[in-house]
Amino acid sequence: MAGLSRKFFGTDGVRGVYGGPVVGEAFAARLGAAAAGWLAARGLGGGRVAIGRDTRASGPSLVHALGGGFAAGGARPLNLGVIPTPAVSLAVVSGGAAFGAVVTASHNPASDNGFKFFGPDGAKLSDEEEAGIESRLPAAAPTGPFGDLPALDALAAYRAAAARILSPGALRGWRVALDLANGAACAASPEVFRSLGAELETLGDRPDGANINDGVGSEHPEALASRVRAAGARLGVAHDGDGDRCVLCDETGSLLDGDEILTILATDALSRGSLAGRILVVTDQSNLGVDAAVAAAGGRVLRTPVGDRYVAERMRAEGAVLGGESSGHIVCFEVGPTGDGLAAALRVAGVMLATGKPLSELRRVLRKFPQATLALAVREKKPIESLSALRAAIRALEADLGARGRVFVRYSGTESKLRLLVEGPDEGAVGRGIARLTAAARSDLDIVQ
Repeated sequence: MAGLSRKFFGTDGVRGVYGGPVVGEAFAARLGAAAAGWLAARGLGGGRVAIGRDTRASGPSLVHALGGGFAAGGARPLNLGVIPTPAVSLAVVSGGAAFGAVVTASHNPASDNGFKFFGPDGAKLSDEEEAGIESRLPAAAPTGPFGDLPALDALAAYRAAAARILSPGALRGWRVALDLANGAACAASPEVFRSLGAELETLGDRPDGANINDGVGSEHPEALASRVRAAGARLGVAHDGDGDRCVLCDETGSLLDGDEILTILATDALSRGSLAGRILVVTDQSNLGVDAAVAAAGGRVLRTPVGDRYVAERMRAEGAVLGGESSGHIVCFEVGPTGDGLAAALRVAGVMLATGKPLSELRRVLRKFPQATLALAVREKKPIESLSALRAAIRALEADLGARGRVFVRYSGTESKLRLLVEGPDEGAVGRGIARLTAAARSDLDIVQ
């Protein structure tokens, strides 16, 4: 249920500046203890908890503290080390763990960190479940000393599962450019692509604890595009810091976002009669062109609030197997229960192999409606319903656009940003619309320059 009030959890877990009021060792220990208590109340007390992390320098101490909190609450924490987020989800399911946790701030800078949780089914927690954990937060952190967490190797199983998406040697003769964001994907994606026969061009593959997402990765794919062109690569893949999403680059150096990836996968599955329920699940952020392309192929699109866990929840409710976000979170239930950037890239490579078409041709299935987006950094997330000028601008713009477009305004669930989106009949209309919304937002909010 999207929108349930929580103090610490946002769209995708807990996230903030390391050493700030939330993300630190004391809070991590409290959070672990709260989650252990929540598990015990559900009859899972004493169960194993698989804990992974990305490459941030703050990761090891936060894992130690989080694991200590779990142990203090009676759970049995295991340290998976540096590992992509979807690999933790897989480890929970395949290893019969009671819970999974990842210490990561995903695409945020190295100064941030945070926590993502998975239930025993490998799925992210619902708003209600997160609120239940918050309600059990102890006033003080459990006292140590906490011993070292037992280690568990879950990478090999994840790599093997990813490699099975394609047939052995399927990418022999391919040149692939991989941008690993100096993050957790460094531990998995290169080995999987090489095992399938690909020749690699890599960047963002030298994590030092401070350079995760620093000018590389899915938030900064420009270097990947240049590398694809220079190397003559057939495919480019850029991960985020924890490897649960990706953006792609075709052989011309042109970037593809999650909407294009989803449309390629959905229309291909529809053409083969293999898309369960003929349904694709996306969020309110996705371009309306996705709906048109999927409908033309004989399917239908369902929408959810922004957040890949809301996508997954709707997929389970509808019996769907494919969904995701324009940001590059792609959920393929045929592969795993959560977003997986490596799996998404390999699935697209599979469509390229099956059709014999380059990515630059496959992407033409989606004709995007003209769209403009903007993220404004704000000092305070005042309730949108209290922003009189912005609400008036939204109403006026919606009236002007009518059925020819839409307006979408929300706060980021992971950053102090107001996100604006306008779709309309032409670039001029959406540009003017974004300008109107921006001016109104500036009159209502303290915008960080």
